Amino acid sequence: MPGLPRLPFERPDVLGISPGFGEMRARAPITKVTTAMGDEAWLITGYEEIRQVFADDRFGRSHPAPETAARLSNNALLGGPSGEYATERSVHKEMRRLLAPAFSARRMRRLSDRIGSLVGNLLDGLAQQGPPADLHAGLSLPLPIQVICELLGVPYEDRDRFRAMAEAMTDLTHPERSAAAQMEMNTYTYEIVKAKRDQPGEDVYSDLADASLPEDDVARIAGGLLFAGHETTVNQIDYGVLLFLRNPTQRDALLNDPSLVDGAVEEIMRVASPSEHGLVRYAHEDVEVAGVPIRAGELVMLSTPAANRDERAYPDPDTFDIRRRDPQPHVGFGHGPHHCLGASLARIELRAVFGSLFTRFPTLALAVPYEELKAHTDRLAGGFPALPVTW
Repeated sequence: MPGLPRLPFERPDVLGISPGFGEMRARAPITKVTTAMGDEAWLITGYEEIRQVFADDRFGRSHPAPETAARLSNNALLGGPSGEYATERSVHKEMRRLLAPAFSARRMRRLSDRIGSLVGNLLDGLAQQGPPADLHAGLSLPLPIQVICELLGVPYEDRDRFRAMAEAMTDLTHPERSAAAQMEMNTYTYEIVKAKRDQPGEDVYSDLADASLPEDDVARIAGGLLFAGHETTVNQIDYGVLLFLRNPTQRDALLNDPSLVDGAVEEIMRVASPSEHGLVRYAHEDVEVAGVPIRAGELVMLSTPAANRDERAYPDPDTFDIRRRDPQPHVGFGHGPHHCLGASLARIELRAVFGSLFTRFPTLALAVPYEELKAHTDRLAGGFPALPVTW
């Protein structure tokens, strides 16, 4: 649309976020933009404003007319409407009721020792291989995949197969490819869920096998769990490592005081922004947010990376500081009824990695100039194809 800023904004630094988001927030925390598809959307860059939308059930992922709804991108997974408009709220409530026990504090505590052991084994492998090494291939990628396979009940030997599906699902340039991959992922995971009805185990897919939901919803939930359960954490490990390597005083602080690891994990989740794609929401009725009227059916883009760097919520927001005093809870895991069920799992994985990585490799450094690192720009989740390191 003429006169409106157009997404995506230029991003000059892989560890920063586009200056365009701060410029938009300086005008107003809720502003109109044009998406990459040429549609109008409300861009929300403010911390409190995003929390308000997350907590308001008058916003959802579905749309009454999905074929004509405004879209953020061509991506089939998160570019536009998802789910059934008539049943979105009830399905979401049933899903959380069903899955909450799987991500309970008790189950996560049981997993913690196992995750620590997996990290130790992967670090042993890197040490045996010797420098230089690809930390992405040797740690960041295999850890979340192995953890989510064990939690969900997915065969680890299928990892190359479903990893290829996950990468295709994030394609931003070929909608047919991302749509086909999403369908393939849902079909693949639903077959595993169905098999659990006859041979249940101590895993999430066995819990999902008992769900009183339509098959399409079960398949979509199963596929979404496998995708989201590893993709985000892979990138957060890579970006967390890079944040420490670019901020050596923070790495030294963590080495000198291991009790800072919890704050480090939260700061990584706040600052690391592998993707600037944003989260899709549609107003399900006329709503006013921070004095801005949003009409039913209009597209809202939630920019959590921008909200996590809102200077009204975080002093010196662009600085990576693992010793922040009483920081506001970041929105990297969402908020309210849409707070990520897997947040505790991701925290355990990140805590295990950053609680031991620099102790094991105190001289860890990039094996290539920082400027040579290239992130994926054609994928929804962003991230690096490799992270070359030495020590």
